[in-house]
Order: sequence, then structure tokens, then C-alpha cells
Amino acid sequence: MPVIECGTRQFEAIEAIIFDKDGTLCDCAEYLRNLAQRRARRLDARVPGVGDPLLLAFGVERNVLNPDGLLNVGTRQENEIAAAAYLAETGLGWLEAVRLAVEGFKEAEEQFSRLQYAPIFSDTIPTLEKLHRAGLKLAILSSDTTNNVEQFSAHYRLGEWVQVTQGADGLAQVKPDPTVFWQLCKRLGVSPQATLIVGDSPVDIALARRGAAAGAIAVARGASPVEALAEADCVLETLAGIAIQPV
Repeated sequence: MPVIECGTRQFEAIEAIIFDKDGTLCDCAEYLRNLAQRRARRLDARVPGVGDPLLLAFGVERNVLNPDGLLNVGTRQENEIAAAAYLAETGLGWLEAVRLAVEGFKEAEEQFSRLQYAPIFSDTIPTLEKLHRAGLKLAILSSDTTNNVEQFSAHYRLGEWVQVTQGADGLAQVKPDPTVFWQLCKRLGVSPQATLIVGDSPVDIALARRGAAAGAIAVARGASPVEALAEADCVLETLAGIAIQPV
């Protein structure tokens, strides 16, 4: 098995690497900021006065996306529930609030392509190809929906190198609950102790720690500040920093 080298840190006996998607494999910051604003506008049009509080709840303040905010690290369902809670505070019944949140989210995404506004990073495909050639099993574990993860993988033909893709919908637990990591390792046929996690947020690092992974590699692409990623085993500027040392 190859030795994975990241800066001064080496990881031996690695069989698999699990990647986060948004902010790690694709540049989603501009897309998410615009999505938050579209969602807030749609819901404010239905329930006037909730727009600004919703933006703060999503993690957008002064037109800047908080890398640790709900929109960036939370699942779609978590965002819908948070939006519904703000709507319910205006006096709406809960079922009506949930319905409006779901409809508003759907309207916000129409004619607003995630693939167009959240392009893949230039180092993603070369890195996946390099790791695949070295014999590693690769997977994507995202807080996005499974449909969006699959569309992303299909659009860029990542299936040539990635064995498993998994979104957050339909799961009983989501990141950083270690259960989702263990389930994915089982699908890959590897042990958690032989698996690295690569991501761009503290949530990915927490997942690695709670799941007893072989290590956590953080990519500081500008979303999360470097100091927020200090608990990772190593912090890289790009995925190109993941090197292979043949045994």
C-alpha cells in the first residue's frame, strides 16, 4: 500500500480516502451566498420581515458567507427546519411554515444551476486520478443532497475514480456523527483506521476524530480560516499537496 504524504506528515497503510464535496472538490462559496439571498428573498415575499433574520440564520452577514454557518455545513433539511422556525415565529402554524420553507427553497433553486455556479477546482480531477492509480478506494461524503452529489460526479465523470458517493438526505445521522463515516467505510470494504478524511471545515475534522479515522487532512481554500482547521493532522492549500510515496 502507498504512503500518503502531506507536508511533513505521512500516513501509512491507507486503503481509502473520503472527500467532502463543497469547498473541497468544488468552489461553492459564491453559489451558496447567492442561494441564501435567493431563499431569503423568496420567503420574505411570502412572510414580510423574515428576510434579514433568515440571512443571519443561514450564515450570511454583510454579503459574506460564514464558513461555519448553517448553509455551509448544514444539510438541506437542517436549513429548511431553521427557515421554518423563523416563519413559525411570525405566528404561522408549523405545518404551514414547513410547507412555505420547502416551496421557497425549491423556487430559489430554479434556473440557478449549482454546476454552473459551483465549478470544480482545477486540482480535483488530477488528484483523484493520481490516488486511484495508486490503488486507493475513493468516496465523496457531502452534506448536500445525494442527487446533487451524483449530478456533480456524473457531470465531471468522477465515477472513473470514485467508487461511492453519499449525500445527507435519507440518513438517520449526518456529519460529524461518526455513524455515517463507518457506514461509508463498510460500503468501501475498508476499516476506519485505514481511511483518511479530506475536507475544508471543522466538521470534517470532527468527523475524522469521532470516527477514529487514520487522519484528517484539511484544505484551506479560503472558506474556513487556517486557524479554524488547526485540529487537522495537516492543512494544505490545495489538493495537489496530497502526495504518494510508493512502498
